[in-house]
Amino acid sequence: MDAATIYALGTPTPSRAHPGALSVIRLSGPRAPEVLIFLTEPRAFERGHSARDPALPEPRRMAVRTLYDPLSGEAIDRGLVVWFEAPHSETGEMMAELHLHGGRAVVGAALEAIRRLDLCRLAEPGEFTRRAFEHGKLDLTEAEGIADLVAAETEQQRRLALQQMDGALHRLYEDWRTLGLATLAHLEAAIDFPDEDLPPGIARQVRDGAIQLQAEIGAHLADRRGERLREGLHIAIIGPPNAGKSSLLNLLARRDAAIVSETAGTTRDVIEAHLDLGGWPVVLADTAGLRESGDSIEQEGVRRARARATEADLRLLVLDASGDWQGARRDLIASTERWDPARDIVVLNKIDLAPVQPGEGAVPLSATSGVGLPALLARLERSAGLLMEKGATAPPLTRARHREALGEAHAALGRALVAPEVALAAEDLRLALRAIGRITGTVRVEELLDVIFRDFCIGK
Repeated sequence: MDAATIYALGTPTPSRAHPGALSVIRLSGPRAPEVLIFLTEPRAFERGHSARDPALPEPRRMAVRTLYDPLSGEAIDRGLVVWFEAPHSETGEMMAELHLHGGRAVVGAALEAIRRLDLCRLAEPGEFTRRAFEHGKLDLTEAEGIADLVAAETEQQRRLALQQMDGALHRLYEDWRTLGLATLAHLEAAIDFPDEDLPPGIARQVRDGAIQLQAEIGAHLADRRGERLREGLHIAIIGPPNAGKSSLLNLLARRDAAIVSETAGTTRDVIEAHLDLGGWPVVLADTAGLRESGDSIEQEGVRRARARATEADLRLLVLDASGDWQGARRDLIASTERWDPARDIVVLNKIDLAPVQPGEGAVPLSATSGVGLPALLARLERSAGLLMEKGATAPPLTRARHREALGEAHAALGRALVAPEVALAAEDLRLALRAIGRITGTVRVEELLDVIFRDFCIGK
C-alpha cells in the first residue's frame, strides 16, 4: 500500500465561464495535518512546525483560517478547514480538507502552494476511494456504488447507486459466501475425517446448500433490472409507414431527432434518442415502417426494425387513427414476439384528423399538437415501473464484472452437484466461493483493482 500523502481538487475544476462558488481540496495520508499547518500558519514551513502543533483545529470541526503561500507568506484566501484523525476518516488515513472560494485563481494558487511544499503528490483517479477500500472502509461493490452515484443522471439511477453504496449487494454476496463456506466445511469434514461418525444427514445438507446457492445466483443472473438502469430501458417505436413514428420520437425527445416526411418509408435505419422518463433512463428507438417492400435498403430497415422490436424491453405500436388501425393492430401484434398488453402500448396517432372513442385499448395522441402526450407519458412510466418491479425485493445485478464472476460461480456449483468424487465437489465449491469473493474484494487481485478504480474521477 502506498504510504504517500495525496491531494486533489474534489469539486469540478472552475473555468472562466463557470467559476464555482466553493471549491474543496482534499488530502489523505500521514502528512495531511502537517500540510494543513504549513498552509494556515504564516512562515510555519520555515520554522518546521510538526503535525502536533497547537495551530491545528480540533479534529472533525470546521475552523475559519486564512490560507497562505508557505514560502512567501502571502495570503491566498480565507475559508474553512477541517482535519480527521486516522482511522476515523473516509479513507481510514489522516485527512484534511480546504473549503475555499471557487475562483480559478484561488484554486490554482492553493494547489500550487500544496505542490511547492513537496510533502505530497497529486492523487490518481479513484485513489481516495481505493484507499478507503484498502483500509476496510468499504468493499468493491460499495466503491462501485460511489462511482455510479457520481455518474447518476436520473432519479432511479441515483437510488440504485445509493442502495449499492449502502451495502445492499455486499450483504447479499456475503450471505452467499456464508452459505457456501458452511457447505464447504461439511464437505471438508467428510474428506478429512472419513472414518469418523459425522452427524446424520450431512450429505443432504451439503447438497441442499449447493442447490440453494446455485438457485439464488441463477435468479440473480436472470434479473436484468440493474443493467437496464445503467444502460437505459430500450423502447422500440414500431408500426406501419406514415403512422407518425418519427413525429412521436421527436415529441418525446423534445427535439428534431428524426426526419419527418409525408413520404412513406423515410426512416430506413434505427434512430435513437436518450431521455429521462419519470426517473428511468430510456433509450427510445424510431424504426422503419413495417411493410413488404421490393427495395433492398428498405427491406434491411424492416429487418432491423423487427430485430429491435424483439430485443426491446417495451414497445410502442404507433397506428394511424384515420386508417384501418384495428386490422393493423391485430396483424402487427401477432407478428411481434413477446407482446405484453400489460406493458407494451398501442398508440393511436393523428386523432386531430380522426377522433377516436375512449376505451379502444389504445392511447390516443396527436404527435403534431401534443394532445394526449401527458396520458402517454403516464402510461409509459407505469409500464416501465411494472418492468422494473419484477424481483424488486433483492438488489439488482449492476455490472458486467459481477455477471462474469457469478456466471463462473453458477457453473462451478453445477459441476459440484454432479461431481463423482467428494474432493472434486469441494474443489468446485471453492472455485465458486473464490468467484463470489472477487466481486466484493475478499479475494484480492491487484490487476482487478486497477481496472475498477481507473475509471474514477481525480479527487474521488
